[in-house]
Amino acid sequence: MGKLALSQNTSLDGVMQSPGPTDVPFKYRGWAVDFDGSREGARFNYEEEVGLEEAQNSEALLLGRVTYAAMQAFSPTAEGGLADRLNELPKYVVSSTLTHPAWNATVLGDDWPGEVARLRKELDGEILIYGGRRLSQALIEMGLVDELRLLVYPLVLGAGDRLFGEMQDKIPLRLVESRPLGGGVVSMMYAPATTDG
Repeated sequence: MGKLALSQNTSLDGVMQSPGPTDVPFKYRGWAVDFDGSREGARFNYEEEVGLEEAQNSEALLLGRVTYAAMQAFSPTAEGGLADRLNELPKYVVSSTLTHPAWNATVLGDDWPGEVARLRKELDGEILIYGGRRLSQALIEMGLVDELRLLVYPLVLGAGDRLFGEMQDKIPLRLVESRPLGGGVVSMMYAPATTDG
């Protein structure tokens, strides 16, 4: 049985909107790039510290349409270990409007929760979820996320979409791992809290 691992970049105040330069227009679009260790003077290297290993341990990507479009605009022409791995992974895109996906992708339509549950049963490895606020919130509320991986950047944006908006109910989690990374970024991994101990 597979595991759904939700991986999100967030600011200290929980904003996850448009951390990359090709994401949807936003006042602070590309805010995470300021920490990118591949740029001179930066201190955090996403690919080396988190991204490549996370992608190598995954069997597939699960994306919302907007995240898929942003990544598809960048990754197929990018170079390096992480880009190569992202390009070869099968992608499952939750969308009611995308009809002819490229980039090794399959569209999950109206019954996407059932399709995600089926993929989780059929695949043995991790299904990695990047970005997608609405998709992420829906998966969390449905109890389908097995691991929540947050990269928290030492930055307060004060505006933008947050990962955790209004939810139907509280969702108890337990800390699995927390570790500091370069540039003051902190990696935190959570799993659903169990009631049996």
